[in-house]
This record gives sequence, structure tokens and C-alpha cells, in this order.
Amino acid sequence: MKLQNYIITAIILLTGLPALGQTTQQEMTDNINKTAGVYYAYPISDLQPQTKVPQGYKPFYISHYGRHGSRYLIADNDYKWVIELFQQAKQQNALTELGYDALKRLELLWKEVEGHGSDLTPLGVRQHQGIAERMYHSYPEVFTDNKKISARSTIVLRCAMSMVAFGDKLKELNPKLIISYEASPKYMNYLNYHSDESNMFTSDKTGPWVEEYRKFELEHTHPERIINSLFNNTNFIRKHVNPHNLMWGLYWIASDMQNVETKVSFYDLFEKDELFDLWQCINYRFYVCNANHADSKGIVIANAKSLLKNILDSAEEAIADPSIASTLRFGHDGNVIPLAAILHLNDCDVSVNRPEDVYKVWSDYKVVPMAGNIQIVFYKRNNNNEDILVKFLLNEQEAKIPLNTNIFPYYRWKDVKSYYTQLLM
Repeated sequence: MKLQNYIITAIILLTGLPALGQTTQQEMTDNINKTAGVYYAYPISDLQPQTKVPQGYKPFYISHYGRHGSRYLIADNDYKWVIELFQQAKQQNALTELGYDALKRLELLWKEVEGHGSDLTPLGVRQHQGIAERMYHSYPEVFTDNKKISARSTIVLRCAMSMVAFGDKLKELNPKLIISYEASPKYMNYLNYHSDESNMFTSDKTGPWVEEYRKFELEHTHPERIINSLFNNTNFIRKHVNPHNLMWGLYWIASDMQNVETKVSFYDLFEKDELFDLWQCINYRFYVCNANHADSKGIVIANAKSLLKNILDSAEEAIADPSIASTLRFGHDGNVIPLAAILHLNDCDVSVNRPEDVYKVWSDYKVVPMAGNIQIVFYKRNNNNEDILVKFLLNEQEAKIPLNTNIFPYYRWKDVKSYYTQLLM
């Protein structure tokens, strides 16, 4: 009877998990920020209470990999060329009333973003501080006096700043924690690894998916309406405006507004159907380049093997050394996505190849919003290193993996270790 109750409880919990797939257009239009995809600001309003730990077990170690927090667009020119085009149109009286208004908003935004291309935004700092604080208060037994924390990031500045924001918050909560910070090429072979074979597949020049994607993007990019709503001079449009490129330029700016401090929006320039179509394109592209596209035959998610090995090795080190509290790692969306796939978290390894099918089974913003993260929490009972449980969290939500357990979301470490070790062979 007890086992039956465990199974029933597991089924109830599993059905209540946030689904990776089955995204609908209605879901996207209900929260238009989700159409930003990987620019979706880290969601905390949907966080659910954690499942009670089995009696007698206490957390002792946390393994973590997190994407950098919210950032500006990757380069100043991603804003600048759009602004300059609107300014040129203004000089030639070629803007509609909406176009003038959009330019005013763009110029206001420029005051914040100029010189910040690719930088972490203030929101990005706050996101990692918040994740760290919730981790600390959820697992206080882990972060006791004189415990050691290893924090490593890729050599990209926004990742290092995310790491420091996270670690400094933990240090603020307990000044007696011992935290080492490193951002070095030495660790790039697992923090941000990409094989030559996978680079050939994901290249927008040599990839076998490129022509199909080009057609898909053309089919889903309809710029005529938005261009005519912004410019009133067909001669100016003909001579100076690339409608396709400008629609995409405005999409990126609109998408990233949720990550910056300037409180203006550009979503009113778009219709919701247009945003949904553009998101489908970028969602497919991120799936091809980082997840388990059927034609990749696993070579892309294999990029995460060295990271998975580091996770396994670091866990064994922490099990043997009770002074170790946590291993923190910081990188990019292109690292979190394949890690989630190779871990088989919430079916993140789903494999399809038709562009129109991807959003129905895989959604970038559900895997790796800004500051997206994977945590593995380790528990033991009576300091028994042979009786260890682990729980997986994807963006702080309890996640499933394809192993049997009668105490979901908790799994036996010996089963987990054996399962992932086999994947590395």
C-alpha cells in the first residue's frame, strides 16, 4: 500500500510539471514577452513550492550551471542602424505619426544602451542575486560557516559579472562562506565547448538546415504592414528601407526591452500574430544550433559531455569532502540548452526536424530565459555517503529525468550516476 501511494503521488506530481512542449499561440499572446524567446526575462512569478524532502534527508551540496542574466543586445549597432534609418526618414519627412513616436522612444532608449552592447543589464545582476538568495534560504544546511564554494564562468564579461553577483549575494547572507572566483580559458573546455563537427552542422553557411530555414523565415516574415505604418513615403521605402531586415531589427529591440531599465515598449508596433511568427523562426534556429534536431544525430548535445563529466566528478569530490558546499558555473544559452538535453530534463532532448513542428514540442524560453539555470541538489541521511538522493531543478522548478523513482522529484544518486556515466561512454 505504501509503494502504491508513492506511485500515485509521483504521477500527480509529474502531471503538474511545467511542460516543455505543447506551446500554443494563445500562451504566447497571453504573455507577449514570451515571444522574445531567449530574451525572455527570468520568470519568478511562476515558481512553485518545493516538494517535501523524504524524512531524515538533508541537503549538503548543490551543483549548478547558469546562463548570464539579462543583457543588452549583442552590439551597439543593433540599435544604432535602426535609429539612424528613422532619423534619416525624419529629415525627409517620411515618417508617419507612429514612426515619429517610435523614433522618440528609440532615442530615449539610446541614452541607456549606448556603449553597452552585450553587457549585463542591472536587471541581470538582480536576477542572479535573487536566484542566489532563494537557493540560500531553500537549502540553509548547505551554506553553513566555512563551507567552500567554487564559482567559475566563461571568459565573457557578462558571465563573470553574473557569477560575482551570485557569489557576492551568498557572501552577504553568510560572510563566513569561502568562495573562489575564476574566469579563465582553462575551464572553457567544459564551460563552453563546441566540437568542430557540431560547428559544421550549426553553421549558417555549411549547415544542412540553412536553406530550409531561409524559406521558413521568409514564409513567417511579413513586413509590409509594419513598414507602411511607420513610413509615409514609398520613394523613401524603395530607396532606403529593407523591410525584412527592419522588421527583424525592431523585433530584437522590442524583445529586449523587458531586460533594460528604460520603461518604454515597442510591442505596439507589431501585431501579436507577427510576433508569434518571428518567434517561431528564432525558436527553430536555437533548436537547430543547440538542442537535439533529428538531423544532427546527437552531435550538438554531445557538446555538453565534458560539462556532464565535470558535474559527475565535482559531485563525487563533494561527497568525499564535507567542506564543499556548491559548484557554481556560468555561461551561455548555448551551454544550458545542450546540458538540459543531455540530462534529458523534462524531455529537453526531444528530436524533430520540421521547422513548423518545433514550437509544439520545444520552446527556447522554457529552457533558457535570461539567467536560466540548472541545479542539482544532493541530500543524504545520517551522513551516509551510500544513501544519497538528488533533485533536479530547471529554472528553479522541479524537473524529471527518465529514471524510475518512487519518491519523485528525488532520485537515487547511484542510479543517476550510473545512467549518466553510460551516456559518456
